[in-house]
Amino acid sequence: MFNWHWLWTEWIRPFLEAAVLALFIAFFIAQPFKVDGASMENTLFHGERVIVDKLTYRFREPRRGEIIVLNMPNSKYIKRIIAVAGDVILEREGVIHVNGAPLKESYVDNRTKMSWGPFLVPEGHVWVMGDNRPRSDDSRGSVGFLAVTDIIGRALFRFWPITRWGVFP
Repeated sequence: MFNWHWLWTEWIRPFLEAAVLALFIAFFIAQPFKVDGASMENTLFHGERVIVDKLTYRFREPRRGEIIVLNMPNSKYIKRIIAVAGDVILEREGVIHVNGAPLKESYVDNRTKMSWGPFLVPEGHVWVMGDNRPRSDDSRGSVGFLAVTDIIGRALFRFWPITRWGVFP
């Protein structure tokens, strides 16, 4: 005679509990994200994978310099926060200025020679840009001022490829 109790307690119930826990983590705590495109080079390259923390921004506001995944219509982007609500941002000949001071961006190798701004970042929004400025669709283009509610989460660490594994500062 088949033991249904054993099947339920040893296989079905643990599998269902693990599935519910995995879904809870993916929806509310953290999830993997695949980098698509060249906009974040040389920090992140096409095909790399990162873990995105979805919990932090429930307890605090986003901060300048953090790498985030954002929700856009029909796609998800990964960018860096350059300015937050209340900041005045402008670019002069490839140098970004926030609140009148040039931004030190050691992570940017490839700059544009653009000039734009000044713009005041409104409440509840951030200004985001890719690290590879000439190849990035960001707040200068279709993203505009990004509503904080459109942020999926903060990139915590790269887990693939293993040779580039590491935590983001």
